[in-house]
Amino acid sequence: MAGDLNLSNLKPAQARQQRKRVGRGMGSGKGRYSGRGVKGQKARSGSHRMRPGFEGGQMPSYMRMGKQRGSTSRDAMPIGPFRTSTYSVNVRDLGRFDAGTEVTPELLKEAGLIRNLRRDVKILGQGELTAKLTVSAHAFSKSAVEKIEAAGGTVTWLKPPHEKKQRKHRTATPAAEAPDAGGDADEAAEATEAEAASEEPAPSE
Repeated sequence: MAGDLNLSNLKPAQARQQRKRVGRGMGSGKGRYSGRGVKGQKARSGSHRMRPGFEGGQMPSYMRMGKQRGSTSRDAMPIGPFRTSTYSVNVRDLGRFDAGTEVTPELLKEAGLIRNLRRDVKILGQGELTAKLTVSAHAFSKSAVEKIEAAGGTVTWLKPPHEKKQRKHRTATPAAEAPDAGGDADEAAEATEAEAASEEPAPSE
């Protein structure tokens, strides 16, 4: 039957567009330069797989722009190789807890104030606090400690507070005592007299 399917009448379900074959001679329709133009970086293989931010070899913009100080210091946050990331919770957010509550990172997670326990928690001082609370966190700002303690509460550091190292200033060495000016003058006078006596001619007989 004419409707039988065999190798002589087998066809794809839809027409396929033939792949462009470049570099197959001058008579192929895409010969010589194969549609890449004349020389240059984009005429080479791999030129369309350049990494983001690559500017052809010139100094890239992220290196041309000025950098803020301390971006690679140990206590820089949140940038730099020693980056630290914390969840920030203000004292105004602690007002939802009843007086006498012991606020811990686990309780903050249950209340939805932080996402998880993989990061440290830092208490900041924005807002006001009237309830007496015992707050445990990894870090506190100075104003947060003052407001929690002013409300009658206490703070517990889960990590020792970071103390900035004081730069050692070189102290000026005490100046050496100046020699006695009078003694030097006497010695100079004696030396002058000795020289004058040696220069006097011997008396003739």
